[in-house]
Amino acid sequence: MSISIQEVNTRRAMREFIYFPEKIHKNHSHWVPPIYADDKGCFCPEKNRAFSYCDCVLALAASNGKTIGRIAGIINHRYNKQSKNNNGRFGYLECPDDPEVAHALLNFVEKWACDRHMQKIIGPMGFTDHDPEGFLIEGFEHPPNLVTNYNFKYIPFLLENSGYKKEIDYVVYKVDFAQGIPDFFKKVYTRVNRKRDYVLVEFSSRKQIVPYIRPMFALMNECFEHLYGYSALEPIEMDNLANRYLPLVDPRFIKIVTTQTNEVIGFIIGIPNMVEGIRKARGRLYPFGFLKILRARNQSKKLDLYIGGIKERYRGVGLDALMGYSIIKSAIEARFEYMDSHHEIETNLKMRAEMEKIGGIVYKRFRIYQKNLN
Repeated sequence: MSISIQEVNTRRAMREFIYFPEKIHKNHSHWVPPIYADDKGCFCPEKNRAFSYCDCVLALAASNGKTIGRIAGIINHRYNKQSKNNNGRFGYLECPDDPEVAHALLNFVEKWACDRHMQKIIGPMGFTDHDPEGFLIEGFEHPPNLVTNYNFKYIPFLLENSGYKKEIDYVVYKVDFAQGIPDFFKKVYTRVNRKRDYVLVEFSSRKQIVPYIRPMFALMNECFEHLYGYSALEPIEMDNLANRYLPLVDPRFIKIVTTQTNEVIGFIIGIPNMVEGIRKARGRLYPFGFLKILRARNQSKKLDLYIGGIKERYRGVGLDALMGYSIIKSAIEARFEYMDSHHEIETNLKMRAEMEKIGGIVYKRFRIYQKNLN
């Protein structure tokens, strides 16, 4: 088969790049399309602030005039400077079960990264860790979450066939609510509340959340600065991320802890799983897709943890249990059946121990791959 790789540099090619996934995944059970309006903004330099510190190339693979694959190459200079490395990234890889096509796409990005003096290529990753990252390698029988990959089972084998090896794994825990709130959460919650040193802030409307958005993201920058793949957000990126997700959140599942002087020192964000609505909307918000997504959110029985953090000097005093008790209590009251932890780095043994302490079991695993560039 004759394969050509062409860089995306026209509106028509960009549209083909964005909507190609729904063609290749047409009959793929469990797959959920992205919200295409988000993807359009993601790949638009005028809308995505990450273009100010990232290089990016998009490419399509074609044979006999038909698109058969796509890939993105990304260099996050901010993260490279912070972590003192020269890594390129590949992401948004879609292709058939054909080693020749996969190799052609990967080779294109590898050469692009080499030409820019990168020493290693890692992926799948996006511009930042708020984009999908890691290919699913275990747990294909379970429905996906928002902002995660649900790839074909053959994709990891195609990567290995092209010389890629494991970089790091993320594990995902499932916490069943059938047993109620863990006893140790109740005890710590009572103890911390009794001291009255900290204030648990809960919400009943999205409007109430707005003043806490930047303090939460600023704390996230502080907490995640040294985590794998994380690059700090600028204030405008904080606002953009909030605008992207605020319409989707349920305020009942955002918990914040402050000091008595109103300093934000901890937060956790959960989002009701709404992938069934996104699937029914075919990834399109309009004219009525957003209604299907909101309906799915309101009917969901699965709560997806999105992100959370605690200021370093306040760790170990029970704030995790304070927020954990509150969010599980809210979820049970809302008749949710279980919670998904989202990605936990496999080497974060402390967090993994916490998840296991509340009855969590690993039910999904994602892998980021790497290849040295010579």
